[in-house]
Amino acid sequence: MSYNGADLIFPHLGIVIQNMYNHITLPGGFTIAYYGIIIGIGMLLALLVIEHDAARHGRDTGLYYDFFLIAITLGVVGARIYYVIFQWEYYRGDILKIINIREGGLAIYGGILAGVISAVVFCRVRKVRFFEISDCMMLGVLTGQVLGRWGNFFNCEAFGGYTDSLFAMRIKESIVNPSMISDALREHIILDNGIRYIQVHPTFLYESCWNLLTLIVLYIYAGKQKVGSGKVTIGYFLSYGIGRFLIEGLRTDQLKIPGTMVPVSQALSACIVLLMIGLIIYRRMKESKKPAI
Repeated sequence: MSYNGADLIFPHLGIVIQNMYNHITLPGGFTIAYYGIIIGIGMLLALLVIEHDAARHGRDTGLYYDFFLIAITLGVVGARIYYVIFQWEYYRGDILKIINIREGGLAIYGGILAGVISAVVFCRVRKVRFFEISDCMMLGVLTGQVLGRWGNFFNCEAFGGYTDSLFAMRIKESIVNPSMISDALREHIILDNGIRYIQVHPTFLYESCWNLLTLIVLYIYAGKQKVGSGKVTIGYFLSYGIGRFLIEGLRTDQLKIPGTMVPVSQALSACIVLLMIGLIIYRRMKESKKPAI
């Protein structure tokens, strides 16, 4: 079946996108990337979720507003620093590229780590417990992640290797960054009327759906928990760590630990999952030692 030169196709689902645009152009030639618009919408929805969760637990929403502004700012900085560290060979020749995030290059784990560090400092200054902030904020983080991955869709990036599964996504080779096309993908090039396509796992979709499921479960669970129990925070890191470990293994654009072929996000995910399992075991052992009343 010919798709008349469409940019993007889900052949087994019958979805065809003839022209794939990743930005809008305003008068004067100024462009705004869909990725940025999606991130902005994700931030607003995240704030609404955080506000609602704080309100249903009778918490001061102002406290969460204050931290949200700090976390967003430092999260973007952290996401950029994390990405640059593991792509230093690319940036070392032109330091000015580091601050040009319009070309992309943000890593979510860097943002999460920066958010955790800022939360620790914020809680010490405002004299509140870490889990009182994090249990609520993690619902907002998940909300942003569910939407944020669709920015990768519009950029035709963050995809996996070749597949012919139900959700296989076929992309015109000419609109994809060549560095993201692995040798294995080139071995499975599909020709349609002389146009070259790669056919890949839509890992952005997998991760978005995984995060949405996690968000639904944790949001319902959070409504039944005592404020600041830490269970939502642990649940987030455990679920996201498992999902990211599995999905990262499919991607072709992995950031690697320098000098190795080990994907840094996979290694970090494994460490986080093990840490969360250890924390759960520790808390249960501690709880079991409490004298019965």
